[in-house]
Amino acid sequence: MKEQIPSLRDFPVEALSEQHIRVYRDIANRCRGRILTMTTRAKSGHPAGSLSSLEMTLMTYAAANVTPAGSPDRDYVVVSHGHTSPATYAVLGELGFFDPEQTAAHFRACGSPFQGHVERSVPGIDWGSGNLGQGLSAGVGYALAQSRRRSPGRVYVLMGDGEQTKGQVAEARRLAKRFNLSGLTALVDLNHIQISGRTEDVMPADIRRLWEADGWSVLECDGHSLEAVYSSLRQAVSDESPTVILCHTLMGKGVSFMEGIPDYHGKAASVELYRTGMSELGLDAAELDRAIEERKRTPVLFPHVPVMRREIETGAPRTFDAGSAGDNRSAFGKALADVGILNYGVPGRSPILVFDCDLAGSVKTDSFAKNCPEWFLQCGIQEHAVATAAGAASLAGVTTVWADFGVFGLSEAYNQQRLNDINGTGLKLVLTHVGLDVGEDGMTHQAIDYVGLLRNMFGWKLVVPADPNETDRAVRWALAEPGNVCIAMGRSKAPVITTREGLPVFATDDGFRYGKAARVRSGSDGAILALGAMTNVALQVSDALREQGRSIAVYGISSPLAADDAALRDAAATGRVLTVEDHNVRSGMGSIVSARMMELGLSCRVSNLGVSRYGESGASPDVYAAMGLDVAGVSGALLRLFAE
Repeated sequence: MKEQIPSLRDFPVEALSEQHIRVYRDIANRCRGRILTMTTRAKSGHPAGSLSSLEMTLMTYAAANVTPAGSPDRDYVVVSHGHTSPATYAVLGELGFFDPEQTAAHFRACGSPFQGHVERSVPGIDWGSGNLGQGLSAGVGYALAQSRRRSPGRVYVLMGDGEQTKGQVAEARRLAKRFNLSGLTALVDLNHIQISGRTEDVMPADIRRLWEADGWSVLECDGHSLEAVYSSLRQAVSDESPTVILCHTLMGKGVSFMEGIPDYHGKAASVELYRTGMSELGLDAAELDRAIEERKRTPVLFPHVPVMRREIETGAPRTFDAGSAGDNRSAFGKALADVGILNYGVPGRSPILVFDCDLAGSVKTDSFAKNCPEWFLQCGIQEHAVATAAGAASLAGVTTVWADFGVFGLSEAYNQQRLNDINGTGLKLVLTHVGLDVGEDGMTHQAIDYVGLLRNMFGWKLVVPADPNETDRAVRWALAEPGNVCIAMGRSKAPVITTREGLPVFATDDGFRYGKAARVRSGSDGAILALGAMTNVALQVSDALREQGRSIAVYGISSPLAADDAALRDAAATGRVLTVEDHNVRSGMGSIVSARMMELGLSCRVSNLGVSRYGESGASPDVYAAMGLDVAGVSGALLRLFAE
């Protein structure tokens, strides 16, 4: 019978007692054996780095206020070097988060929650990682949420030394210091080995000076000494700035044939060598046989990880009258400020954190910043860290908004947004300057791929509003909607969309309905399905052709990733469908519509009109005309469809 584990949660003792050391050394030894068993049974994995990271992982989870049941006001632990999952799973199993035998049997097995890199499907894992260099940004996000919620919880980030040269790590360090996140502690496993050899040979870096240069407190310790790691963690609690603990370790510690050998960074031991390693650890090699037998059974599945409830009030929508001059990004800014003012400083309301990358005036978050200063986070030009931090913060009881230009917030930070999707975050990503509308800034700034990029993922919702009224309602909806939502818009004036009688189409009181196409003109001879602000061009085409005796229906599509089957059936019934978008025609709304119509078995003539090359630099109307997306170009495309 195992000795009861003495609690170290919240650092109850100044230094470890002999009992603490004895019990936790036994735990560490069993974890070393389980790391070998996991990786040998799976015939893959990263055993040596798991062995070198073991003590810092064990002491962090032992001291952190994290329990299997979880709690809103608690500590968070982010494992940035997610390939050390064997160490993390072994530690969590020993500390009672789940049956430790499950990890040995089902590690890296299809259908098992114990994946090759840590994932949030496992109790105790707060951030699914594996893309090196992103974990510290996630830790910054959690720490920002904790600070704005006035929560006493701390955040710990476990890292490897190989990832220290990544630019996103430097961005995250600066963010942590910028906001003085003293509740954030990072631990780095300095084992001096990565896949290609010694870190000093692969990419030399003075890791201590890098952290010091960005204003962090730096501690160093023997990373295999339980006493030293614990004391360093405890000291970090009293530091008035973010603290990093550099843990000096030996790759493969405790298993002779792995110690200091780069090959075992990502290679499992053979069965014969496994037995040698278990013998050195004084453990029973029959554990492998038991794991193989247990592997035949169905792996345990854990309950879905709930996202902390957010309490916000979104208020009544604004209405922009027909003929009023405005743009969608200004409508977003006004709606955001309205909601911010309604909730700022109100007891019981969840904070709304708005992240900015030096573009507040352009993306119209400046009014929110003025009225809700503590919730506005100026992060400078550091999009990669901000994308991850904003996503992680949304999992800790706050609503997060990041407004940026389309090419920066999504095209540049695609991998980070993909990881947000994997982690099931609740980021509200607002992209301005999308499509060709950025005009003079030219092809580097014309975001013509955002639909296709989000289409590649599985959890993101995308809204491309047609006018300021739809923008206002979409913003209020998104702020209260669970999960990741992207709202995309151009920068130019967007006329209010009206009926033939001149009434605003989207000035409704029943809010925004995701996935619903808006029929803004009826027609029987053909239909135009227009993405977002292209709806205005489609209306001009429809009205002009009406004078020539042609009846053209127009549908405003604001949810290109969620086809409105009823609208597609009605459009197909006209016999001719033209899709129009200022997006890459190969991967945008048109391709989605065409595929869905085929699935529905709809038969009609279909043509997709969009961006077919990188756009020129010039005034917005000229750029659209050159691409064939002005009134004349759309009319010509529709008439060609009639000629067919």
